[in-house]
Amino acid sequence: MSKKVFDQIAEGLNEALAVARGESEPYKLHVPAEIDVKAIRARTGLTQKDFASTFGFGVDQLKQWEQGRSRPVQAMRAYLLLINREPEKLLQALREINLSAHEPPVRRSAC
Repeated sequence: MSKKVFDQIAEGLNEALAVARGESEPYKLHVPAEIDVKAIRARTGLTQKDFASTFGFGVDQLKQWEQGRSRPVQAMRAYLLLINREPEKLLQALREINLSAHEPPVRRSAC
């Protein structure tokens, strides 16, 4: 594990402990009730089909959101905001997750 990753994990644990002890308030994420899904997709340069398959949405659901016939739930809006903010970093993270999911399990020999 790299030092940077370890430091990030340690920082998160320290924050969780501070919240548990009542020394700090938990962070609350503000997710806007309305977001422009079509503009977010357009910013990526992807078609509806490609955007949906790349980021794990259904094409029909994406069309509903873009046409204003339905609204993404809060978790989906947060995900869409991440896509809007850092699409390349998010794509890289998704690729890495996908690759690690297809790696064979590590076998440990019995001692």
